[in-house]
Amino acid sequence: IVMDFKHPDGRTVAIMLPRCSLLVMTGESRYLWTHGITPRKYDVIQASELGHKVRTITADAGDLTLNRRETRTSFTFRKVRRSPCNCIYPSVCDSQKGQQRPVHPSFPQNEVEASKLEQEYVHKVYEEIATHFSSTRHSPWPRIVEFLRSLPAGSIVADIGCGNGKYLGINEDLYMVSSSYCHLSPLVLVFVLSCTCSMLEVQVGIGRMPRTESYFLIQDQLPIERRLATIRELARLLRPGGTALIYVWAMEQEYKNQKSKYLKEKNASENKDKEMNTGTAQRPLSDQGPDNSSQDSAWCDQLLNDLNDESCGAKPVADLKLPVHTNRTSFHSQDLLVPWHLKGGTKKKEESVDRVLVPGGSKESQELSPVFHRYYHVFCEGELEAVCRSLDCVRVQKSYYDQGNWCVILEKL
Repeated sequence: IVMDFKHPDGRTVAIMLPRCSLLVMTGESRYLWTHGITPRKYDVIQASELGHKVRTITADAGDLTLNRRETRTSFTFRKVRRSPCNCIYPSVCDSQKGQQRPVHPSFPQNEVEASKLEQEYVHKVYEEIATHFSSTRHSPWPRIVEFLRSLPAGSIVADIGCGNGKYLGINEDLYMVSSSYCHLSPLVLVFVLSCTCSMLEVQVGIGRMPRTESYFLIQDQLPIERRLATIRELARLLRPGGTALIYVWAMEQEYKNQKSKYLKEKNASENKDKEMNTGTAQRPLSDQGPDNSSQDSAWCDQLLNDLNDESCGAKPVADLKLPVHTNRTSFHSQDLLVPWHLKGGTKKKEESVDRVLVPGGSKESQELSPVFHRYYHVFCEGELEAVCRSLDCVRVQKSYYDQGNWCVILEKL
């Protein structure tokens, strides 16, 4: 099994632990570095040292191989501290860092503020929660599977924001190219090509790839000008006639008198403290909404203007602090911070992390749990279509609602 270590400065080290091995962590490795075992079926290891000793995985591509995981049984022994800690790593020490609550950001008013917000409350947060986030992402969504299986054999597909790469093996007749901003994404070492970039930086990683057949994107989290730039970048990489599937989190979590799975899981989440809150868990196939491809551009322009002015009835957040969403409840603002309770993690960034008591047990046994806040923009009905139709380089083939998400399929003209 490979165990991953991460330093607060972002450095990562992968350690191969063979059968019957013993790893003793002291000093910096115990108190400064975080560690964990990422859920996956294969590990990338050194072929020359398979099963022989504990060692660091190097970047020597000529000596790397895939090793299929089997049943793992491990024992962890820790000392329980009953008094305040006095270690020499106060910057990452739960006992020494105090409990000052962070000041949440305001809605961005310009490109500089939007970029900073994205860096602090999207990119950095997902760097911290990557391993835990990946452990909650297992099953592909039915309609995305349907889309991938409908593509002609030999198509090139770019999965942008691929996470742990759960869609890369859906259709073996496709050539899949993946990218994820997060450096801790489990697929970075496993798959043939993986780029580290955000949606607005796609050209850095795969911009030279010719004749992209289809483009695949989940969850847009950016202010409106950046959303337009993102879709324009999607269109740039598509060949004429190529298609793009876009999913975004919906403002309407109750649609046609049906609650989304996100809302339905509220009670289960409360009963299982381990259930983490995202809104992008697996969602079953729902009835397809009407195909609105006949809508004219004038209607879309008007809707886009209305969205800018009224934010589809949600409370305006300009010049105000971004509200913190209560997980598994309906949305009351389009721009908000969504908490993520990190399981077994440590706090790193004060500006995007809070601490809460984990229920259960005696007061002495309760632990401070890191809570990271992720910035999201949730889309109201018609908004995603209006943004897409404002561009003259694409045509909306289909639009629908899929259990808490607004979705469109675009075609490049």
